[in-house]
Parts: sequence; C-alpha cells; structure tokens
Amino acid sequence: MAGQAVLEVKDATFEKEVLQSTEPVLVDFWAAWCGPCRALAPVVDEVATQYLGKLKVMKMDVDSNSATPMRYGIRGIPALLLFKGGKVAEQIVGYVPKETIDKAIQKLVV
Repeated sequence: MAGQAVLEVKDATFEKEVLQSTEPVLVDFWAAWCGPCRALAPVVDEVATQYLGKLKVMKMDVDSNSATPMRYGIRGIPALLLFKGGKVAEQIVGYVPKETIDKAIQKLVV
C-alpha cells in the first residue's frame, strides 16, 4: 500500500527506525479499512518523494501494531506524528490538505 519512498514500521522496529533516527521522521498511523487513511495515502507518498533525503516517511498499520499507537495515545486515524530527536514534535489527526502537512514539516526540516 505504501509508495516507494514510504517505509513500513512495526512495533518491533519503531525504536530503531523512528526514535533513534538522525533525521526527522513522519509516521502515518493508518488501517486498511479506514477511508480517510486511503485518501491521505497519495498525499503521504507525495510528501515522502518531496522531502526525500531530508525526512524519513513511514506507515504503521494500527491493526497489526497496537503497542506504539497506544503509547502515543492514537485514538483517531489517520494520524500523522512528526518525530525529531526521538520526540513527537507535531501531531496531525484526520485527513488534511498537503499544505497543512508541509507547514508542519517545514518547522522541522531546514
């Protein structure tokens, strides 16, 4: 389901892939049954391509990974969390236009 620039992350790899990343990371929490998640997917793919080399973009399926969404209090999906230095820097919940995501990313990516 993810584009080529978007990687899948699981509970088991979250610490290494996201929290220990040297570059900012955008994590898209989604599920296959979620309509707004499917609508947001092409936007997330576009963002991944646009910020390639400056931002790591990952997707986490909340149906097969419950520990991480629970740890970050994800109650509604799609939810986009931007991490920098192992901490949540921005959080966007629900379907939003690309400009909203761009604004959040530009605060973190120089």
